[in-house]
Amino acid sequence: MKLKWLGHASWKLKAGGKIIYIDPYQGDYDEKADVILASHSHSDHCEPSKVKAASGDGTVVVAPADCADKIGAPVRSLKPGEKAEFGEVTVKAVEAYNVKRFRSPGVPFHPRGLGVGYVVKAEGKKVYHVGDSDYIPEMDELKDVDVLLIPSGGTYTMDNEDAAEATVAINPKTAIPVHIWDTDPREYKKKVEAASDVKVVILKPGDTFDL
Repeated sequence: MKLKWLGHASWKLKAGGKIIYIDPYQGDYDEKADVILASHSHSDHCEPSKVKAASGDGTVVVAPADCADKIGAPVRSLKPGEKAEFGEVTVKAVEAYNVKRFRSPGVPFHPRGLGVGYVVKAEGKKVYHVGDSDYIPEMDELKDVDVLLIPSGGTYTMDNEDAAEATVAINPKTAIPVHIWDTDPREYKKKVEAASDVKVVILKPGDTFDL
């Protein structure tokens, strides 16, 4: 399994003979996708021009229903707990929402039901892309994660401290911070590795990670 960070929360995965893009927004979409996963409809996770660039004959877009009008194409939606299989690849949706980050009092940036995270399983490995979320109780139920792709930028998602707490609870083999604004991922790495055996890998956009 090969993972390439395209920037922000955007990823390209090659796994189980499939090309999978997650949260298309930044980076180059140089190969047509078998599957595109969008965690929610915000433009920095579901950018129509990038979805179009990545789409070819037979591409399946898995995304919340409100992404369909945005991209002008049908989507397949998974509720938390639901799965879809694409050959040897299994995609499971999990909860993603804010409990601490609010647009205005009582109005979270990402209310429950707006979006999801995805667990992608292939080749006996499991990758968990959090989407936009705070540290939520449902994360404690996730087990045997090989690679955790976790937002750590603050403002709209977890900051370094919250992301570190979530990472220690999930206890993946490897964690990679993404969705970084003005936070320093080295602080996240320091917190996680001081409190657990999790290996934190800091990438630059365009870097790859082989699993």
